[in-house]
Amino acid sequence: MIVAFGTYDAARHPRAGILVAGLRAHGHTVAELNRPLGFSTAERVRMLRQPWRLPLLLVRLLACWALLVRDDVAHRRTHGSPDALLVGYLGHFDVVLARLLHPRTTVVLDHLVYAADTATDRGAAGLRVRLLRGLDRLALACADVVVLDTDEHHAMLPARRPHRRTGREPHGVVVPVGAPDAWFRAHPVPDGGAPAGEEPLRVVFYGLFTPLQGATVVAEALADVLPRAAASGRPIEATLVGHGQDHAAARAVLDGIPGVHWLDWVEPDALPELVAGHDVCLGIFSDTPKGLRVVPNKVFQGLAAGCVVVTSDTAPQRRQLGEHLELVPPADPTALADRLLELADPDRLAAARARAFAARDAIRPGAVVGPLDAALAAREVHP
Repeated sequence: MIVAFGTYDAARHPRAGILVAGLRAHGHTVAELNRPLGFSTAERVRMLRQPWRLPLLLVRLLACWALLVRDDVAHRRTHGSPDALLVGYLGHFDVVLARLLHPRTTVVLDHLVYAADTATDRGAAGLRVRLLRGLDRLALACADVVVLDTDEHHAMLPARRPHRRTGREPHGVVVPVGAPDAWFRAHPVPDGGAPAGEEPLRVVFYGLFTPLQGATVVAEALADVLPRAAASGRPIEATLVGHGQDHAAARAVLDGIPGVHWLDWVEPDALPELVAGHDVCLGIFSDTPKGLRVVPNKVFQGLAAGCVVVTSDTAPQRRQLGEHLELVPPADPTALADRLLELADPDRLAAARARAFAARDAIRPGAVVGPLDAALAAREVHP
């Protein structure tokens, strides 16, 4: 048995749920000992950048840990020790507790983000980044298997010595982000889209408006293309969902541009259906170091929801899904605008949709978790 363990929140951050579903698809029995912390990624990063907020994080974390310890004791009394523990996304602290509770058990850490890397991308510097680097190193030292999402993140793993307990070297494995089943259910059957000329091209962008996402690039592209599309007789409408660091700047760029709809918040359960109601889902467009290393959730989610996905032409995105995506140069609003205008042509949209649909089976939980299943088998953790 595998136990998924920690303070992860699969509703806000679906990665943990994808790994659990994927392992179950491979025949593993997976129990969940989960006490969500209740903070978003943005709130956690804000706390790490503003130390006076840390006591709130510590109090909440200790309360969740007390419940996790109780749950773990009860689970072991009933089922015995697990074969492996899977520590969910944002588990930098949780993996320490997992190792303390299970010193002889294989611990898997889903290290989807490096804390120092994320904080740097959002403007942090100096001592705080050095402390977060130390947190990353501590978390990685507690794990036997480290799950990363791209080869670029795998290359950032520090060299580590074999564990004294097992004599084995810690193992890193690349597992693409994938998409939860709810996103596939939002658009279960491929279709041909709207009849030519009857509706505008519907474009959606959603997220936390961070520098990684390139929200201002998106805004500049939309400010360029929406008037051009209307003048050409192939109109485009855009929906922008979310709020965050670059939201005000993006909104200022699009002030007065017709065809733009703003939504500050959509409940996670409602987001798949909303995205599936659009033709094009926008990914990320920055040229920041982190932006060049990731394949974001919404690339997989957009494909699962039946959208054409337009995103930046970076090495990891091209490597994992290149033939199914519409790729444009990073940080180039003109290139993004031109690609959207091309997709307003019904024939080009239909061809792009066919390429996108062909990716769906490869991004389901059971497919992306294959490398993790193999890494567990190498440590004699079998269904």
